[in-house]
Amino acid sequence: MSSHFKALQNMHGHSLALAAMPGLFVLLWSTGFIGAKFGLPYAEPFTFLFIRFVLTLLLLVPLTLLMRIPWPSSPRLWMHIGISGLLVHATYLGGVFYGIYLGMPAGLAALLVGLQPLLTAACAGPLLGERLGARQWLGLALGLVGICLVLGSKLEFGSSLFSGFGMGALVSVLAALLGISLGTLYQKRYCTSMPLLSGAVIQYLAAGTLLGLGALLFETRSVAWSTTFLLTLGWLVLILSIAAILLLMALIKKGEASRVASLFYLVPPVTALQAWWLFDERLPLMGLIGMVIAIAGVVMVVKSASK
Repeated sequence: MSSHFKALQNMHGHSLALAAMPGLFVLLWSTGFIGAKFGLPYAEPFTFLFIRFVLTLLLLVPLTLLMRIPWPSSPRLWMHIGISGLLVHATYLGGVFYGIYLGMPAGLAALLVGLQPLLTAACAGPLLGERLGARQWLGLALGLVGICLVLGSKLEFGSSLFSGFGMGALVSVLAALLGISLGTLYQKRYCTSMPLLSGAVIQYLAAGTLLGLGALLFETRSVAWSTTFLLTLGWLVLILSIAAILLLMALIKKGEASRVASLFYLVPPVTALQAWWLFDERLPLMGLIGMVIAIAGVVMVVKSASK
């Protein structure tokens, strides 16, 4: 009887952990935009990300070896994992950081990247055979409306969305949107059998190589080392590059790509809350309403997909 009770407790604890994974991922992932705002004054974007990936690999490689995590079983899988790393890490992070570096507000960058669920859902059908029902499409539309309200409420009346930055910043963030969307689909199709830790090592090796080449060719590679930069770098390495990415991979492996993508709708509202707390950026009533709408949209997508 006691062993049966313990087994039930373990099952309940496992279920709670699985239920908490999406919310934890959103909370961690949303700090990436805040980290970019803190760190980019001290280093150029490709240089910043290259240092971040090198430090991440210095932690992940020994961990993978100590835990005796198996490596991918075939050269073909290594190639697929590397390609997914170029999309999910190099293109996405490189595009977002470079866009913010060129002057795009972090909130607008979050809004544009927040279009990912629509792009992923539209591509999931022909590429993965996933189908969305009318209720899921309505949820995706509500999510888009919600994040537009959240971030639109922070714009002053009569201001231009494109003031303070040029086409280069817009192209960079749109490339990030395309990278994370295609990367999610590509990983779901070709990399579901990859071991999480060793797979992450391969992804960061591929992404770090490309971003290091970008820093070598297009940047001065100078860094203004400071306490703020070191703390930001530490957070991005430990929490974003390791904890959040492994969580994202686990979610992609367990759920449909379009369902996982719907979680990104919650990132802009959570980012807005963090910006209010850290930088005293006020969120008007319209923004609060948009946050509720975005959450409702995500719930519609996730609940419909789970049926």
